[in-house]
Amino acid sequence: MPTKCSMKLLLNYHCNLFRTFNCSMATTTGLESLVDQIISVITNDGRNIVGVLKGFDQATNIILDESHERVFSTKEGVQQHVLGLYIIRGDNIGVIGELDEELDASLDFSKLRAHPLKPVVH
Repeated sequence: MPTKCSMKLLLNYHCNLFRTFNCSMATTTGLESLVDQIISVITNDGRNIVGVLKGFDQATNIILDESHERVFSTKEGVQQHVLGLYIIRGDNIGVIGELDEELDASLDFSKLRAHPLKPVVH
C-alpha cells in the first residue's frame, strides 16, 4: 500500500510533468503547438501512454510515434511497454499533456510506486 507521501509524489509528478489540455479543444490553438513534441496521454481506461505527437484530427484522434505505455504498480517500479507507432481514438482520451523532458529524464521509474489509475466511469 503506497504511503500518503508516495501518493503526493505521484500527484506532483503528474501535475508538474505535463501541462494539460482540454481534449475537447483539439483546435489549432491547442494540439497543433504540440505536434512533434513528446506528450503524455491518459486514456479513459486509465492507461498512460507517452510518445511524440505526429498528428490529430477534429475528433481528437491522435497519432503517436516512438510511444510506450507506463504501467504503474504498488509492488514494483513503473514498467514501460514499447508500442511504437500508435493511434488513439479521440473518444478514449481523458487527458493530453506536454511532457517536461528534463523532469521526466531525472525520475527513477524503477523506484516509483503507485496504484494504477482507475477507468473513467460515466
